[in-house]
Amino acid sequence: MEPSQVKRVLEAALLAAREPMTPNEMKKMFDDELSTDTLRRLLDELREEWAERPVELIQLASGWRFRTRAEYLPYLERLNPEKPPKYSRAVLETLAIIAYRQPVTRGDIEEIRGVAVNANVVKTLEERGWIDVVGHRDTPGRPALFATTKQFLDDLGLRSVSELPPLEQISQTLELTNEN
Repeated sequence: MEPSQVKRVLEAALLAAREPMTPNEMKKMFDDELSTDTLRRLLDELREEWAERPVELIQLASGWRFRTRAEYLPYLERLNPEKPPKYSRAVLETLAIIAYRQPVTRGDIEEIRGVAVNANVVKTLEERGWIDVVGHRDTPGRPALFATTKQFLDDLGLRSVSELPPLEQISQTLELTNEN
Protein backbone atom coordinates (compact mmCIF):
# COMPACT_ATOMS: atom_id res chain seq x y z
CA MET A 1 0.00 0.00 0.00
CA GLU A 2 1.26 3.45 -0.90
CA PRO A 3 2.22 5.75 2.02
CA SER A 4 -0.41 8.28 0.92
CA GLN A 5 -3.09 5.56 1.11
CA VAL A 6 -1.83 4.40 4.53
CA LYS A 7 -2.05 8.01 5.71
CA ARG A 8 -5.68 8.28 4.49
CA VAL A 9 -6.59 5.05 6.33
CA LEU A 10 -4.97 6.40 9.50
CA GLU A 11 -6.87 9.67 9.10
CA ALA A 12 -10.21 7.86 8.65
CA ALA A 13 -9.59 5.63 11.67
CA LEU A 14 -8.56 8.54 13.89
CA LEU A 15 -11.58 10.58 12.85
CA ALA A 16 -13.92 7.66 13.54
CA ALA A 17 -12.34 6.60 16.85
CA ARG A 18 -14.16 7.45 20.08
CA GLU A 19 -11.00 7.11 22.16
CA PRO A 20 -7.32 7.89 21.47
CA MET A 21 -5.66 5.22 19.32
CA THR A 22 -2.35 3.63 20.26
CA PRO A 23 0.34 3.03 17.64
CA ASN A 24 -0.21 -0.74 18.05
CA GLU A 25 -3.93 -0.36 17.30
CA MET A 26 -3.10 1.66 14.20
CA LYS A 27 -0.59 -0.94 13.00
CA LYS A 28 -3.26 -3.70 13.23
CA MET A 29 -5.10 -2.14 10.28
CA PHE A 30 -2.31 -3.04 7.85
CA ASP A 31 -1.33 -6.52 6.63
CA ASP A 32 2.27 -5.68 5.89
CA GLU A 33 4.52 -4.55 8.67
CA LEU A 34 4.24 -0.80 9.25
CA SER A 35 7.36 0.36 11.05
CA THR A 36 7.12 2.64 14.06
CA ASP A 37 9.26 5.22 12.25
CA THR A 38 6.97 5.21 9.19
CA LEU A 39 3.88 5.45 11.40
CA ARG A 40 5.37 8.38 13.30
CA ARG A 41 6.33 10.15 10.06
CA LEU A 42 2.83 9.70 8.63
CA LEU A 43 1.21 10.94 11.86
CA ASP A 44 3.50 14.00 11.81
CA GLU A 45 2.50 14.65 8.18
CA LEU A 46 -1.18 14.37 9.11
CA ARG A 47 -0.68 16.75 12.01
CA GLU A 48 0.96 19.23 9.65
CA GLU A 49 -1.84 18.88 7.04
CA TRP A 50 -4.42 19.71 9.74
CA ALA A 51 -2.39 22.62 11.17
CA GLU A 52 -4.62 25.34 9.67
CA ARG A 53 -7.93 23.55 10.30
CA PRO A 54 -10.34 23.89 13.26
CA VAL A 55 -9.46 20.34 14.31
CA GLU A 56 -5.97 19.21 15.34
CA LEU A 57 -4.22 15.86 15.65
CA ILE A 58 -2.66 15.48 19.10
CA GLN A 59 -0.71 12.86 20.99
CA LEU A 60 -1.92 12.07 24.51
CA ALA A 61 -0.81 9.63 27.21
CA SER A 62 -3.06 6.87 25.83
CA GLY A 63 -2.57 7.51 22.11
CA TRP A 64 -3.42 9.80 19.21
CA ARG A 65 -6.71 11.58 18.50
CA PHE A 66 -8.29 14.47 16.71
CA ARG A 67 -9.80 17.25 18.82
CA THR A 68 -11.36 20.62 18.24
CA ARG A 69 -9.00 23.53 18.74
CA ALA A 70 -9.67 25.53 21.91
CA GLU A 71 -10.66 28.74 20.09
CA TYR A 72 -13.71 26.97 18.57
CA LEU A 73 -15.04 25.42 21.79
CA PRO A 74 -17.14 28.45 22.89
CA TYR A 75 -19.16 28.14 19.67
CA LEU A 76 -19.63 24.39 19.97
CA GLU A 77 -20.65 24.65 23.63
CA ARG A 78 -23.69 26.66 22.49
CA LEU A 79 -24.98 23.50 20.79
CA ASN A 80 -24.90 21.54 24.03
CA PRO A 81 -24.72 23.99 26.92
CA GLU A 82 -23.44 21.58 29.53
CA LYS A 83 -22.12 22.73 32.85
CA PRO A 84 -18.82 21.05 33.67
CA PRO A 85 -18.78 19.38 37.08
CA LYS A 86 -17.72 21.64 39.94
CA TYR A 87 -15.17 20.15 42.30
CA SER A 88 -14.63 21.24 45.88
CA ARG A 89 -11.39 22.79 46.99
CA ALA A 90 -10.63 19.57 48.93
CA VAL A 91 -11.00 17.46 45.77
CA LEU A 92 -8.79 19.80 43.72
CA GLU A 93 -6.12 20.07 46.44
CA THR A 94 -6.06 16.28 46.83
CA LEU A 95 -5.77 15.80 43.07
CA ALA A 96 -2.95 18.34 42.85
CA ILE A 97 -1.02 16.62 45.66
CA ILE A 98 -1.40 13.24 43.96
CA ALA A 99 -0.44 14.65 40.54
CA TYR A 100 2.70 16.42 41.76
CA ARG A 101 3.88 14.02 44.48
CA GLN A 102 2.76 10.62 43.18
CA PRO A 103 2.71 7.96 44.37
CA VAL A 104 1.30 9.12 47.72
CA THR A 105 -0.70 7.61 50.55
CA ARG A 106 -3.75 9.08 52.22
CA GLY A 107 -1.45 9.89 55.18
CA ASP A 108 0.91 11.84 52.89
CA ILE A 109 -2.03 13.86 51.57
CA GLU A 110 -3.30 14.57 55.09
CA GLU A 111 0.17 15.67 56.20
CA ILE A 112 0.48 18.11 53.28
CA ARG A 113 -3.08 19.46 53.51
CA GLY A 114 -3.10 19.52 57.31
CA VAL A 115 -6.58 17.98 57.49
CA ALA A 116 -8.10 14.51 57.24
CA VAL A 117 -8.99 13.28 53.75
CA ASN A 118 -12.69 12.54 53.43
CA ALA A 119 -13.33 9.13 51.82
CA ASN A 120 -15.71 10.81 49.34
CA VAL A 121 -12.85 12.95 48.01
CA VAL A 122 -10.83 9.88 47.01
CA LYS A 123 -13.98 8.14 45.74
CA THR A 124 -14.86 11.14 43.53
CA LEU A 125 -11.40 11.11 41.93
CA GLU A 126 -11.47 7.33 41.44
CA GLU A 127 -14.96 7.44 39.88
CA ARG A 128 -13.83 10.17 37.50
CA GLY A 129 -10.98 7.85 36.47
CA TRP A 130 -8.31 10.38 37.43
CA ILE A 131 -6.56 8.41 40.21
CA ASP A 132 -5.97 4.77 41.00
CA VAL A 133 -4.23 2.60 43.58
CA VAL A 134 -0.85 1.67 42.08
CA GLY A 135 0.54 -0.32 45.00
CA HIS A 136 0.99 -0.33 48.75
CA ARG A 137 3.71 1.24 50.88
CA ASP A 138 5.81 -1.33 52.70
CA THR A 139 5.03 0.06 56.16
CA PRO A 140 2.69 -1.12 58.94
CA GLY A 141 -0.88 -1.19 57.66
CA ARG A 142 0.38 -1.30 54.05
CA PRO A 143 -1.39 1.94 53.02
CA ALA A 144 -2.53 2.30 49.42
CA LEU A 145 -0.38 4.40 47.08
CA PHE A 146 -2.34 6.70 44.78
CA ALA A 147 -1.24 8.01 41.39
CA THR A 148 -2.90 9.72 38.44
CA THR A 149 -4.14 7.71 35.46
CA LYS A 150 -3.85 7.99 31.68
CA GLN A 151 -7.47 9.21 31.73
CA PHE A 152 -6.37 12.18 33.89
CA LEU A 153 -3.62 13.02 31.40
CA ASP A 154 -5.97 12.58 28.43
CA ASP A 155 -8.61 14.83 29.99
CA LEU A 156 -5.98 17.53 30.48
CA GLY A 157 -4.52 17.01 26.99
CA LEU A 158 -1.14 15.85 28.30
CA ARG A 159 1.23 13.03 27.34
CA SER A 160 2.89 12.74 30.77
CA VAL A 161 2.89 14.36 34.21
CA SER A 162 6.12 16.11 33.25
CA GLU A 163 3.93 18.39 31.08
CA LEU A 164 2.00 19.67 34.13
CA PRO A 165 2.63 23.38 34.71
CA PRO A 166 5.12 24.25 37.46
CA LEU A 167 3.55 24.54 40.92
CA GLU A 168 4.64 28.19 41.16
CA GLN A 169 2.54 28.98 38.08
CA ILE A 170 -0.51 27.29 39.60
CA SER A 171 -0.20 29.11 42.92
CA GLN A 172 0.09 32.46 41.06
CA THR A 173 -3.06 31.60 39.07
CA LEU A 174 -4.92 30.70 42.27
CA GLU A 175 -3.85 33.96 43.91
CA LEU A 176 -5.11 35.94 40.89
CA THR A 177 -8.40 34.04 40.93
CA ASN A 178 -8.91 34.65 44.65
CA GLU A 179 -8.31 38.41 44.26
CA ASN A 180 -11.15 38.77 41.71
